[in-house]
Amino acid sequence: TYKCSIVDVPFGGSKGGLCINPENYSRDDLQVITRRFARELAEKGFLSPSTNVPAPDVGTGQREMAWIADTYKHLYPEDINYIACVTGKPIGHGGIRGRTEATGRGVQYGLREFFRHREEVNAAGLDGDLEGKRIVVQGLGNVGYHAAKFLSEEDGAQVIAIIKHDGAIVNPEGIHVEEAYYHKCSNGSFKGFAGAEFVEDGQKVLEMECDILIPAAVEGVISEANAPNIQAKLIAEAANGPVTFEADRILRSRGIAILPDAYLNAGGVVVSYFEWIRNLTHMRFGRMERRFDEMRGRNILRALEETTERQVPDWIRTQLAKGASEIDLVHSGLDDSMRTALQEIIETRRRNSAIEDYRTAAYIIALNKLARSYLDLGVF
Repeated sequence: TYKCSIVDVPFGGSKGGLCINPENYSRDDLQVITRRFARELAEKGFLSPSTNVPAPDVGTGQREMAWIADTYKHLYPEDINYIACVTGKPIGHGGIRGRTEATGRGVQYGLREFFRHREEVNAAGLDGDLEGKRIVVQGLGNVGYHAAKFLSEEDGAQVIAIIKHDGAIVNPEGIHVEEAYYHKCSNGSFKGFAGAEFVEDGQKVLEMECDILIPAAVEGVISEANAPNIQAKLIAEAANGPVTFEADRILRSRGIAILPDAYLNAGGVVVSYFEWIRNLTHMRFGRMERRFDEMRGRNILRALEETTERQVPDWIRTQLAKGASEIDLVHSGLDDSMRTALQEIIETRRRNSAIEDYRTAAYIIALNKLARSYLDLGVF
């Protein structure tokens, strides 16, 4: 609920799941389990486009979301909005482009926005932008992989270490994230990866000197025990709850800035919201206006060339004569959500000297929005 409030998504919050290890079951067994779970949720009022809309998390993905949507459709064939009962679906079954990588992309956009605020960057002991920043990533699942990939390939950051539960790889000159990811997927481990040194004790790598530490896996990886040894200048919480309460206090006392999970990993729920809207409108984003925008761009180019009697360079022509596709609009909406939210967090912190950190500012914003909603609507 707080996360949605921070990024202005009009959802409440809930969490649910099954206590099983998917690796211990066949595909057919998982389908039976998932569909039965969906049926139980629906029959008890916890699954529908208007009441509760699940999304993928650890151990699930597009496949499971498609099973849930199909189960709901068979239970309630009269609901023309059935496809909006769950998000994170495959593109061919009501999904939206950009949802798979949304959380990692949101981490990238959040960090980009942080580095636009000189005062905040300098206070964290950093300078410049993301170019050349040394990054340590803990976790190379969906979130960690996409965040590391985008930051290194699009922003020029150096991913110098990647940590998994069974070890880590380290290369001070930078790791090729995609190669490391495919090695891990093919071999089940980082062992034998030629592009970096393998380190058995991955937890010690958390304490490696770097500019940005991105915990992107499980809860509580930074605790009271290792917080005094963390050498990052900025911690970007891509996972939920990666820093314990005690560790948070220690890190802040040492001047280490923390971008909180309630804000930074909200990219997934933002794009889930976009998918939900897309499903309710029964139309992909950009379908109505894309070709109109292209035609308008070409007309502008023609007018420019006739007025100036000069040929417009090809790269400008390509940009102006291109209408926005669905993925362009998803990226634009996600970027705007992450930028606006961090601007609000920073401004709230600056206005009140009693607020010492971004996490407190984020929660104050969320609580104020929720309180204002109740006060405006009243109770009946």
